[in-house]
Amino acid sequence: MANTLHTRIHNWIDAVGFRLNASKTYRKRTVTISHYFFETFNFMERMDNRNPERSKFMCFDAYGEKIKVNTLLDLQTAFFENINQLK
Repeated sequence: MANTLHTRIHNWIDAVGFRLNASKTYRKRTVTISHYFFETFNFMERMDNRNPERSKFMCFDAYGEKIKVNTLLDLQTAFFENINQLK
């Protein structure tokens, strides 16, 4: 597999132990939207079924603001800030 953002994020969420909460496929648009969570952290993936490497990710920071995930580091930063809020 190519080392795309999609691959890196899915490898990381598998290692951390995220769970798939819900998934909805829109056949006409060939898009699947998936909701993942771990503890109190949630994020969404919008995947083009024909080109998974073009997946787009979005999560929320500790204050509920949307964060567009452009790199794995964006997702990891938001995740660890959220987890630190639990302490």
